[in-house]
Amino acid sequence: MDIKVLGTGCAKCRAVEKEVKEVVSELGIDASVEEVKDMAKIIQYKVMMTPGLVIDGKVVCSGHVPSKNDVRKMILEAKG
Repeated sequence: MDIKVLGTGCAKCRAVEKEVKEVVSELGIDASVEEVKDMAKIIQYKVMMTPGLVIDGKVVCSGHVPSKNDVRKMILEAKG
């Protein structure tokens, strides 16, 4: 699973990254978690408000910090 956290490195972006890493660890999922700070790359995902969360190429959240429970649901749904 490929997970990207889109953002400039602000506190909200770091919070999303932390939640994602915690959930991936708790679920024991084989996933790469990457932080994307390049605005040109972020815009390619059509995300206008950060933080953004992309799982396997699909934007699943943008513009707010999802709860840890929501992150868990998004990852499990993407896993199928």
